[in-house]
Amino acid sequence: MMYPALLNLQMSELKKLVRNPKPIILTTFLNWVVAPLVTAYLAKYFLAGYEQLIVAAILLGSSPCTVMVLVWGSLAEGNQEQNIINTSLNTVTIIVLYAPVVALLTGLQNIRIDRGLLIISILVFIGLPLIIGYFSKNYLVRNKGQEWFEFTYRPAVGCVSILALLTTLIILFSMNGDVLLNNPNFMVKMSISLLFGFAVVVGYNLLVTRLAGLAYPEAITSVLIGSSSHFEIAIATAISLYGLGSQAALGTTMGLFWEVPIMLGLVYLGKWLGRKGFWRNTTQE
Repeated sequence: MMYPALLNLQMSELKKLVRNPKPIILTTFLNWVVAPLVTAYLAKYFLAGYEQLIVAAILLGSSPCTVMVLVWGSLAEGNQEQNIINTSLNTVTIIVLYAPVVALLTGLQNIRIDRGLLIISILVFIGLPLIIGYFSKNYLVRNKGQEWFEFTYRPAVGCVSILALLTTLIILFSMNGDVLLNNPNFMVKMSISLLFGFAVVVGYNLLVTRLAGLAYPEAITSVLIGSSSHFEIAIATAISLYGLGSQAALGTTMGLFWEVPIMLGLVYLGKWLGRKGFWRNTTQE
């Protein structure tokens, strides 16, 4: 599930940060400061008494997207070069920052988690696939060519990733059948917290990118990246910490179910705002 996603890392793109660092720095701040803090605060308010669901929300809010946002950016006609730079930067920084941010936010709410297991999860689910992805990509491009890698290999492993994710979701819901049937309020509470979180984060991102004076292509890319999460690592980490049949694992899957329609809606909202001149120098027709 993780390996295909980490094939997106392009170290060479990080060298372009100096060309136009403003939207990159802004998006990084949105990813690692705004989204985690907003999500953690709302989780504390809406999910009080449900420790595992609070952790699930924190895991989602502290994991910036590195995969699907490339699709959203393309649909929104955003700056895809910036998108690639930001997702590559997220892939690198998530290894360093994810565990400390999750540990800090759970610690502030007096929630005990196995921090050693958290670090191991990052190394296994991010570090290992990243290393394998980096070296396998270089090997395949060198021996098979860039075109074969992009149009044959990546689509093939992408299908495996989707199958792995769907299998995980099926197992999660099947093992949590009793929890869902007997405690539907778990998912209602989780959904309320996540939806409020999306509303606050998206609204903040729209306002900040406007005040920062970004043009549409850079602004919509920053909004999309700053508003999305890497639900795969959140799900994997929740399973590692609490088990496959846990409330935390089930809670993180709600991030997936809500994020897809919300991000698709944000694509159309962004294009509409672009046409209305919400951001400067918009090129939207």
